[in-house]
Amino acid sequence: MDESIMSQEDVFASHPNVIAPTCEGSAFQKKAHSIRTLSAEEAEKLARDQTLISDFKQSKLEKEAQKNWDLFYKRNSANFFKDRHWTTREFEELKACCEKNPSYNIERCKVFQCDLTKDELLENIPADSVDVVLLIFVLSAIHPDKMHLVLQNIYKVLKPGKCVLFRDYGLYDHSMLRFKSGSKLGDNFYVRQDGTRSYFFTHEFLSQLFMAEGYEQVVNEYVLRETVNRKEGLCVPRIFLQSKFRKPLSKP
Repeated sequence: MDESIMSQEDVFASHPNVIAPTCEGSAFQKKAHSIRTLSAEEAEKLARDQTLISDFKQSKLEKEAQKNWDLFYKRNSANFFKDRHWTTREFEELKACCEKNPSYNIERCKVFQCDLTKDELLENIPADSVDVVLLIFVLSAIHPDKMHLVLQNIYKVLKPGKCVLFRDYGLYDHSMLRFKSGSKLGDNFYVRQDGTRSYFFTHEFLSQLFMAEGYEQVVNEYVLRETVNRKEGLCVPRIFLQSKFRKPLSKP
């Protein structure tokens, strides 16, 4: 499967640099418009880690991105995801879209594989026909230089007035701070030991990315959580960026 349709979620502690959330509920979560303040130790660690992986290796990782994600899902299979029910809690549009649409029928859903950075969605989906698009732990797996191609592709099939629902890793998330020296590909962009990559978003970067492609910003905020890793006896800060961007009713 192609990296651009891979959904990165929180994984078990056995997967490098990612910690699985076990605390659910509003008591452990809050929303904010600014990133958290790093401790002196965390700031020093990031300041020291300025060496980037060579251009040759970065090119190799880009070419092998699909293979690395295919191997990841082959290893983890269905154990990778757990249904934590937060999608319908955080994005009410999803529940309404499914339950209120008389045409909703799982037997009629069209499933297809594509690389959102190069395969035209219009080959499978009519223009201006989609009510809601989910980009949930997807965009972070894509090279920053290609992210705009994904948004352009989606824009063509999204109905005017409808939204892209986004959630992904935020800057200074604990999984970012766990990367060891030699894992950095660029600003806020890292590679795991298995060759899969992850970008960590600021709300400013995401806003500029969407608005440059003609979207309107509806919501764009950080979700701050405390996550318990029982295996390591840790309670660590998780930071995600959760947003909604709308296709204007009239093209700008």
